[in-house]
Amino acid sequence: MDYKQLGKDILKLVGGKENVAMITHCATRLRFEFYDSSKVEVAKIEKLQGVISVVNKGGQFQVIVGNEVQQAFRTIKNEMGEHPRSANANTAKEEKKSVISRLISVISTTFAPFIPAIIGAGMIKAVLAVLVLTGVLTNESQTFFILNTVADAAFFFMPVLLAYGASIKFGTNPVLSMTIAGVLLHPNWSSVLASEEALFFMGIPVRLTDYAGSVLPIIITVWIMSYIERFAERVSPSIIKFFLKPMLILIITAPLALIVIGPIGTYLNDLVALGAEGINNRASWLIPMLMGGLQPFLIITGTAWAMTPIATTQLSNNGEEMINGPGMLASNIAQGAATLAVAMKTKNKELKQLASSSGFTALIGITEPSLYGVTLKLKKPLIAAMIGGACGGIYAGLSGLVRYAFVSPGLAAIPAFIGENPMNIVHALITIAIAFVVTFATTWILGFEDPVEETQTHAKKGTTNQAEVIASPLSGKVIPLNTVKDHVFANELIGKGIAILPDQNEVRAPFAGEVVTMMESKHAVGLRSDNGIELLIHVGIDTVSLKGEYFETHVKQGDRVEQGDALVTFDRQSIQAKGYETVTPIIITNHDKFNELDPVKEKHISLGEPLMHITKLEA
Repeated sequence: MDYKQLGKDILKLVGGKENVAMITHCATRLRFEFYDSSKVEVAKIEKLQGVISVVNKGGQFQVIVGNEVQQAFRTIKNEMGEHPRSANANTAKEEKKSVISRLISVISTTFAPFIPAIIGAGMIKAVLAVLVLTGVLTNESQTFFILNTVADAAFFFMPVLLAYGASIKFGTNPVLSMTIAGVLLHPNWSSVLASEEALFFMGIPVRLTDYAGSVLPIIITVWIMSYIERFAERVSPSIIKFFLKPMLILIITAPLALIVIGPIGTYLNDLVALGAEGINNRASWLIPMLMGGLQPFLIITGTAWAMTPIATTQLSNNGEEMINGPGMLASNIAQGAATLAVAMKTKNKELKQLASSSGFTALIGITEPSLYGVTLKLKKPLIAAMIGGACGGIYAGLSGLVRYAFVSPGLAAIPAFIGENPMNIVHALITIAIAFVVTFATTWILGFEDPVEETQTHAKKGTTNQAEVIASPLSGKVIPLNTVKDHVFANELIGKGIAILPDQNEVRAPFAGEVVTMMESKHAVGLRSDNGIELLIHVGIDTVSLKGEYFETHVKQGDRVEQGDALVTFDRQSIQAKGYETVTPIIITNHDKFNELDPVKEKHISLGEPLMHITKLEA
């Protein structure tokens, strides 16, 4: 599969680089925001080879490509170049979106660039856990200290990384956004916090807090900063804008972040975390069950990002999280189990191949190919996956399963469940077993409507090759279509067929069927047989210019005709005297639906004699 070409094709069908307000990607999908969504050719994108599905939910247009999404993404970015509009999503055409859709859009766009960093850091944490467990490293070794610091960096400097993603979403300067995040994390505040001294800015008290690993404060700050940047752009004289504008942005945004936005964001951050922990303390099974059962629905609707800020906050503050990982582990395994059950049960070779590959990918932790390519289309396997995911989630919640690193939960990420509690990994393995067994069995029992291959369909229904006979609608000499002096007919641009040089002045119905077209100029008639053959009879070449002169029709559009019924009469001599040829192409316009078209050879044919034999597979 050429994913570079796929990227070019997608960019063309979304309206070109001029229509792309923003583009990011995650593990399997491209995420777009557009200036004018009406320019996007959704149906054509869905038909592209390599595109699994298209989702327009959660405030973003998403093209699911699969594991090679980065190739398509890089191609699109290269094709766009330094396209000035792509840097500022705020100029995009405003569309009415719900508050939830806008919130999900902010979260997904902000976190998308940040996810590779915390996944990489999470995998280092997971590897360290395995190395310590097997005795290769100890917690006190310097190697462990260095690697653990590398892994912690992504979480400690989370506000800086999120500032970059938020700047993309809100269309503001990414470097200044990251600078404001650096202000929140500056080591000077640590000494002030340690001394417990009061801090004031122009007489206003500053409530300092530890912003390392925080989420909401920086996102809200960058959002406010986008408006401050526009203000600074407007009031700065052009002659000194180069240095005045960034100074105004920093000198206004930084105090606001420290005095107002930061404390409010921290309070909201803590409130959300306390709410999640409160639910977990009273019903530990509830959140993992809902995540395990409803994760496919969240992915389909584009709301799967909603829990990410809470999960990353828990990981940053506590070194573990239960809001997202345990339920997702059960859901991902269930999705893989349902898809592999389909692979084992289906008799369709193409589906078997797709389900086998995407099923193993889902078990590893990437479920979009499985979800959009198999279970969503077959429906019952999706229901089975949601049942199995919920069952695995219930056990994960009751057992207190937690995730110690931010990775996509699956078999490849099992080390992310190794931590201080030695039983945690055991609970993870039991969760996997429950989700897999329940889902596989449920899929097998519920079954699904197996899409049978074409060759299987004919064999199953006892079909045979049957020939349809088209009688000649005119009397005259049969000539090959490619000898007609009209390139549209001669090159078979509208269909295959034959031509007749008429020696009489009438056209009669070649079969029983319906008149679907009768031209106002009366020179051409379109028919559809009872067996679905669509036929065009075109009397003469360029005779449309006669505007009906020398022609008389005996039927109208929508009429029912039987073989031999009069359709059109015409005056051959008068037409030829006007300088027009009367050779009449007879075209099968839907010839692609038939196996074989066998016209008679060059000869004289009488009206009503067999003109063409059409062979098609028919039950």
